[in-house]
Amino acid sequence: MNGSDIFFPKAIFTNHSLSGEKVIKSTRILAELEGVFQDQKAFDLLDKQQVIYYVSSYMPVPENTTGGLFMGITTLYPGKVGNEYFMTKGHFHATTDRAEFYWGVEGEGMLILMDAERNVWVERMFPGSLHYIPGKIAHRVANTGHQKLVFAASWPSDAGHDYETIAANGFARRLVDINGIPTLS
Repeated sequence: MNGSDIFFPKAIFTNHSLSGEKVIKSTRILAELEGVFQDQKAFDLLDKQQVIYYVSSYMPVPENTTGGLFMGITTLYPGKVGNEYFMTKGHFHATTDRAEFYWGVEGEGMLILMDAERNVWVERMFPGSLHYIPGKIAHRVANTGHQKLVFAASWPSDAGHDYETIAANGFARRLVDINGIPTLS
C-alpha cells in the first residue's frame, strides 16, 4: 500500500450528525406534523416554526438500489403537544418486507412499533440500546426525556418510506405522559 491507496471516508459522523458527500439533511418543524398529535387545541397554541427533529442521512447509492444500505442520524427535541411527547412522523417501508436497525446515541425515548393488525408496543431507547425493526412493522420514535434524543438508523436502500398510511390511519395507540410515566393509551 502506498499513499495513493489511502482514501478519506465519504461521510463523517460528528456532533450527532453526518456530513460529507451524498449526505442529505432535513428538518421537521411542528407545522409539518399537523394531524400527528391528538390534542388539536394544544397543537394550535404552539409555535409552528419550532424545530421538532432533524435528520442527516448518508445515501451512497441511488434510492431503490437492491443490495445497498443507507444510514441516518436523528435528533429529536424534548417537548409535548398536550400530553403526547414530541415524536417523528412514523412510517412503514414502501417495500414492506424490509427491516431496519435503530440504536440509541444520547437521551431517552421510546420506539413505538405497530404491526399490520394494528397491535402496538414500545421499546425503551437509551444510549447503547439496539433495536431490530422487522419488515411489515410501522415505527416512530418519541422523546420521553428532558434533553435531546439522538438515535441512528440503518436501512436497505430499496426500502422506501410509506408515510401516507400512517398519515391516513395513525397508530392504533398513543404514547402519553400520565403522571410522569410514558404510557400507551
